[in-house]
Amino acid sequence: MHTPHIRTSRRTLLTLIGASLVAGPLIVSQSATAVAVGLDDPAKKEIAMKLVSSAENSSLDWKAQYKYIEDIGDGRGYTAGIIGFCSGTGDMLDLVELYTRRKPGNVLAKYLPALHDVDGSDSHQGLDPGYPADWRRAAQDPAFQQAQNDERDRVYFDPSVKQGKADGIGVLGQFAYYDAIVMHGNGDDSTSFGNIRKRALAKAKPPAQGGDEVTYLDAFLDARVWAMKQEEAHSDTSRVDTAQRVFLRKGNLNLDPPLDWKVYGDSFHIG
Repeated sequence: MHTPHIRTSRRTLLTLIGASLVAGPLIVSQSATAVAVGLDDPAKKEIAMKLVSSAENSSLDWKAQYKYIEDIGDGRGYTAGIIGFCSGTGDMLDLVELYTRRKPGNVLAKYLPALHDVDGSDSHQGLDPGYPADWRRAAQDPAFQQAQNDERDRVYFDPSVKQGKADGIGVLGQFAYYDAIVMHGNGDDSTSFGNIRKRALAKAKPPAQGGDEVTYLDAFLDARVWAMKQEEAHSDTSRVDTAQRVFLRKGNLNLDPPLDWKVYGDSFHIG
């Protein structure tokens, strides 16, 4: 949606197991196991994608969103794809450039000059009338789907998980970071992810600094709600109030199913 990557190494775990087999029987504590699982765990990442899709597309079927494209009237031009890449914020341009590097002459390549020109605006100049139909056509190409996945990870997912782990927060906290970066980007403006985090840090310390995780996440979600309310297009804060905050109140810091939440009044469930 905007333009702006410590993962527990499997190799490290295997090394520890190997050492323990020499020293004696392996005992893995429940807490150690819990800490090892981050939002980058495949099952947790799938949950994250469904949660974002429930807010962005009112559907849990995130893989159906590769072809999504519309102008939602938020001043960012076209919003499209699995993470809401925008023609006005540079991330759509980066995506189409990546796709074109991998597959020259693709159906979207001819729009690169126009995407350069409209970056930073809500203009459709040079994109209409054919761009939406060509986007949907490109979305049938596995190479374009993979490019969307890779740009989502590079720009949004990997940085949020890395920062979350550095702050010592678990899966729910890492997801809160991810959802914030998806909506607000990681730029320099007051409502960017980095400044939302700074507002939270002014109120509470994350676990990595000796703070309480629930207290810190409450402060982060408060700062997120503040940022959303600065912009009319994002003034509905239900993706925090009746989703992330619900999980936090239940103490579900690991985002373990079953999960029940609401966004914009619609109810969703992951079993």
